[in-house]
Amino acid sequence: MRKIFCFGADQGGPPSGPSSHHGQTREGLEGEAGDSAFLQPRYHIRKKDLGQIHQAASAGDIAKVEQILLLKKKVLDARDRKKRTALHLACASGHPEVVTDLVDRKCKLNVPDSEKRTALIKAVQCLEEECATILLEHGADPNHSDVYGNTALHYAVYGDTPSIAAKLLSHGANKEAINKDHLTPLLLAVSGTKEEMVEFLIQKNADINAVDK
Repeated sequence: MRKIFCFGADQGGPPSGPSSHHGQTREGLEGEAGDSAFLQPRYHIRKKDLGQIHQAASAGDIAKVEQILLLKKKVLDARDRKKRTALHLACASGHPEVVTDLVDRKCKLNVPDSEKRTALIKAVQCLEEECATILLEHGADPNHSDVYGNTALHYAVYGDTPSIAAKLLSHGANKEAINKDHLTPLLLAVSGTKEEMVEFLIQKNADINAVDK
């Protein structure tokens, strides 16, 4: 393949990625793309923030989930103190059997959490491919963007997971989506020196003429 982008050892992380300078990251205000967009992909779980259904989903306790829903059907889409649903927590914790049970019960797929991330974004962000696949096959929106403007495809690129990116694209993900750093998934891959992802996106005809700010 013809080399279109050059990667140098002196390049830093992506504008929306972690900084390597003395373990510090540049500050990002809520609603602006910054290092915090990609830090700590998994939820910080505190029992006091969770309802019973959220605790069971986070733990992958399918029997408990079913028992709770048998008695309280209305909690299927209930949100905890961080605006997370049981689906968010099951995806972020990697429990596909719980995810399957919840989607089979017709839970809402595209509910945003406190950072406007859907369960699909969390599944991709946490590299939980099986959970992401289940959601996509049941019609989850691949183009929802979070508070930083990142879509699930941006997180698949940052996570260096072409297999997840391919599934997102096959379900209609916009490969030219622009986050709040004005980065498309391809530009994010370039800025993060993720050569495999760059090659993958070019093969998928991503716009190589896109420019950042």
